[in-house]
Amino acid sequence: MERVELLNGPVEKRNHRAFEEDRSSSSGDESHEEPASQNSVTTALVAGTTTNDNNDRGRGVVRLEKCDIRCAAEDTMSLMASQEASEDSRNDFEEDEKQANGKNIALVQPNNHRRSDEPTELSFEKFPENHEEKLKRIKIENALDDPKTTLETWKQFAKSEYGLINDDLRRKVWPLLVGVDPQQVDPAPSLEELNSHPEYNQVVLDVNRSLKRFPPGIPYEQRVALQDQLTVLILRVIIKYPHLKYYQGYHDVAITFLLVVGEEVAFHVMEILSTNHLVECMQETMEPTQRRLMFIYPLIRRENSALCTYLERSTVGTLFALPWYLTWFGHSLNSYRSVVRLYDYFLASDFLLPIYVTSAIVIYRQNEIFQEDCDMASLHCLLSQLPEDLPFEYLLKCAESLYRKYPPRMIEKDVETMIANEKKQRIAEEQEREYRRRYGKKPPPAVTTSLIGRFLPHLPLSRRSMVFTTAFSILVGFCAYYYRAHYMPLTGIR
Repeated sequence: MERVELLNGPVEKRNHRAFEEDRSSSSGDESHEEPASQNSVTTALVAGTTTNDNNDRGRGVVRLEKCDIRCAAEDTMSLMASQEASEDSRNDFEEDEKQANGKNIALVQPNNHRRSDEPTELSFEKFPENHEEKLKRIKIENALDDPKTTLETWKQFAKSEYGLINDDLRRKVWPLLVGVDPQQVDPAPSLEELNSHPEYNQVVLDVNRSLKRFPPGIPYEQRVALQDQLTVLILRVIIKYPHLKYYQGYHDVAITFLLVVGEEVAFHVMEILSTNHLVECMQETMEPTQRRLMFIYPLIRRENSALCTYLERSTVGTLFALPWYLTWFGHSLNSYRSVVRLYDYFLASDFLLPIYVTSAIVIYRQNEIFQEDCDMASLHCLLSQLPEDLPFEYLLKCAESLYRKYPPRMIEKDVETMIANEKKQRIAEEQEREYRRRYGKKPPPAVTTSLIGRFLPHLPLSRRSMVFTTAFSILVGFCAYYYRAHYMPLTGIR
């Protein structure tokens, strides 16, 4: 039972009885227990292992028997051992030998060798805990043992430096951050029960393109099982909430939760996020998302007006940040460690924090931006590629500072002003095009119709205000005439 709670995966719960039988038939010593620090990717692999039947994918996710669990665990442990050995000897090889031997391409291939819309290959490289991480891990473990730990405490753990440290802790804390009870989850249906949905083919296409987001080197059967689980996870959400529309990139978010918390808990996490954090992205059109991306420019302007002016003059727009916002950076980052660290932060924060993080990244890269030509193509190519060495702990602090200084209600007003100005500009451009079409020349400049209008060009003029300003102008002229006719001669006589 202890191992079942540790893995906390849905398949282990379904096969609890088979697992107990298997353990009772073994020697009974504790050497068979998996270490508590094992990465949750291992859990996903064990949960996703299927038999060698080539028809498994057509039948949906296969439920495992006790021999499958044992074999999958052995395969996974051997895979992890071989990966660690390859990491130890990585410095002994040249870069071309790494590519030839099929190493993780993301570690050796620069970002500019791929298209901006192409998913990167994740690096699942592990790093030893430093002293601060170890102390924080102990605090989180103690908090998990305390039933009185509040939601605010979990948010502070997730947002503060180093986040939730490892995936074993994330598997337990992520559901708490969104209010999901891992003990009360719905069983996942089979894939064939959902394949009649109209979005099924598009989801399958996107899932098939997401192979680079799976752990490298996993056996074919395990990869197929994970793909089926991911497809079922996505379809369950959009079937339960038919007013929400699937978008390309949604699967990049779903796969992260699938790998960490397992398919059944991941479904409940995703349905909560889909009706809260991601709800604007799942509308009929992308207009709400485009409006949110407009927050980037007011934030940058308030911090660095010269940088904002440079970006606006280039007409680069906000398209470069669209995959960042839609996928919580899961589509664009090479490091799995960075992805889950950002997810820690976003789960514990306001839904607009990805926008603030985006603005912090652009401000941080201002020197690179100013060195590029001020044109759309150059800056879009630069900004759409995220460097591999971004200091995310520093950037998260910057984003938090931006959020406190410029809350969303303040930036919303700036966006409304931007939209109104753009609308006026479009109307003026349309009128100018129409005038050119009719008369074949540029329209004359607008003439101000009143004296006050000359000095106050931004004053809105209604019919009443025009009558008033005209009367005022006549009165001022009459006073000037009267003064000149009666007082100027007396001044000359004196």
